[in-house]
Amino acid sequence: NMWLLLLSCAGLLGALYALWSWFIPAVVQFNGSLALLWHDVIVERCLDAFTGTTRPQRLLRAVQERATRGDSESVIAAIDHFCRHQEWAMNVGDEKGFILDSVVSEVSPQTALELGTYCGYSTVRIARLLPPGGHLITLEFNPNYAAVARQVIAWAGLEDMVQVVEGASGDWIPHLREHFGIESFDFVFLDHWKELYLPDIKLLEECGLLRKGTVLLADNVVCPGTPDYLEYVRKSQSYESHYFGSHLEYTRAEDGLEKSVYLG
Repeated sequence: NMWLLLLSCAGLLGALYALWSWFIPAVVQFNGSLALLWHDVIVERCLDAFTGTTRPQRLLRAVQERATRGDSESVIAAIDHFCRHQEWAMNVGDEKGFILDSVVSEVSPQTALELGTYCGYSTVRIARLLPPGGHLITLEFNPNYAAVARQVIAWAGLEDMVQVVEGASGDWIPHLREHFGIESFDFVFLDHWKELYLPDIKLLEECGLLRKGTVLLADNVVCPGTPDYLEYVRKSQSYESHYFGSHLEYTRAEDGLEKSVYLG
């Protein structure tokens, strides 16, 4: 009876492990809502409770263990490896990251703004492509995320090109000019709370921080989705917009980026 009980427990544990590590991740790969629920709610909370650490802290440790200090490409590779093989995270990801790279390279911005730093992955992608003298301001509401992002950015050797600013985007946008001497931005990357995309872009317009030719690039416009923002930039006479279809970071679920050029 004892052996049967032990075998039953071992079988149950094996089945649970297979569900956790393989079956459920494989199933949610193709459904963005399920992928976000599984990875960004259930798994993250379980691992936080089990390890006594946070996902950003675990991501930072992966960077410190795998990436070469001062080598931004190795930092990007380390985060992508962590997210694909250890623990999913809500970065722009490698697939959409190549689209981000191409747009930043095309614009070659002297002044860039990022709304939503998280752990600094997209910050590193943008900053490494800035021209000489280029500067990136990135706004992050969560101070714990900002603390990790600063370390990731420093590990990539890009701290002199990046200013991480803590606080709500709606509070900071009206004061960016006076605090940082910015007349307008050449490039804006939106990757924070999706319901803030539209009000923050309107606020940037009102504050005169967009010039004719400023390029906006918005992530996750399909998943989780930003329908009001898309309707605005696609129907407004002030923008010329183009959609780049892709996938939700590190999954096969549909997602994309919207590139919008401000026409003034």
